[in-house]
Amino acid sequence: MTRDLDFYFDFLSPYTYLASRALPGLARAHGVNLRYRPMNLVALMQRVGNRPTTLECANKGAYAMVDLARGALVAVELGRGSAYIDAIFSAVWVDAADLSQPDILARVIGGAGLGAEDLLRRADSKEGVARLDRATEEAAQRGVFGSPTMLLNGEMFFGNDRLDVLAETLAALSAAPAMAD
Repeated sequence: MTRDLDFYFDFLSPYTYLASRALPGLARAHGVNLRYRPMNLVALMQRVGNRPTTLECANKGAYAMVDLARGALVAVELGRGSAYIDAIFSAVWVDAADLSQPDILARVIGGAGLGAEDLLRRADSKEGVARLDRATEEAAQRGVFGSPTMLLNGEMFFGNDRLDVLAETLAALSAAPAMAD
């Protein structure tokens, strides 16, 4: 039986960056299907009444990050979510790249093996905006209140500091005998 691990994230969080580096290997090690679930963290926090005490909400930065999340949705749809997400997180948290600059963003996306022009056009479309809104609402409905959040069979693991607990849970599930359907 394949287990799904939903990874709700926004590029705004350095803790989410750290989780994004660990989760693919953890998922592979335990035979779990890692499903990327980009969302708009600021909108989610407003929706669920969570105050962003550690988040800077500069208008330009928030705007750029929303575009990046829509791009993640398009990349996931194209089957290139992991490459896009790795490239954007590295650009933001390793290289300190100014992704509000179109040429820099296009170079990062191209470096991930994606066509920047098509991806950005799709991300910035009315449907792209609506998809991110729906993804954020879905996250709120599932109980998500911040980033990173991982959901495994309905059990929530919030924060980078819960990766060890998630790993222990996955190990226990892997060791348990398979139950018949």
